[in-house]
Amino acid sequence: MAIRKPRRKNGRQLWIMLALIVVILVLIALLPSGNEQPAGQDAETENEIEATTLVKAGDPAPDFTVEMFDGSRVTLSDLRGKVVLLNFWATWCPPCREELTHVQSEIIDRFAGREFLFLPVSREESRQTVAAFREKYGYEFPMGLDTSREIFDRYASNYIPRNFLIDADGKVVSATVGFEKSEFEELIRSIEATLAFTEQSTQE
Repeated sequence: MAIRKPRRKNGRQLWIMLALIVVILVLIALLPSGNEQPAGQDAETENEIEATTLVKAGDPAPDFTVEMFDGSRVTLSDLRGKVVLLNFWATWCPPCREELTHVQSEIIDRFAGREFLFLPVSREESRQTVAAFREKYGYEFPMGLDTSREIFDRYASNYIPRNFLIDADGKVVSATVGFEKSEFEELIRSIEATLAFTEQSTQE
């Protein structure tokens, strides 16, 4: 009986495997690095978040003028008297996208008719990218465009999503990073408390 010799690996298969490995490595290299919500909440991560947060609770919110998606412009200092939730996000960022699914019903609709403005600002993305995103998900609320990252860099050096709750006097009440449902609910309570204080002060 003839003994079959083990087949040598096909050279073509090896080249295909090598090509696949190269493609995977390239894709990994192209993934956004250090811009999303950092994973985990250990001490090292918290220290890193702290180091990249340039504006903290109690600080005056740096002024800026942002071009909105509809072509209008909004200047933060012109919003004095209103409570503002400044949100930095990007279309490629999963926690940003998750957070945006909640804002219409849980923030915009909830605080409609009160001295409040939700101001989401897309970081370092073109109008065309934001337009495609809005059309895909059906978002109609106003959005700002920080295509050069100039506004974001006044508030932080890394990581999104970020929320800065700013009171009627232009001071930062809270600064948060990432999206977790419990933290988002706490943010809503902070908006309510800040608005209640503003409304009470106005009546006195």
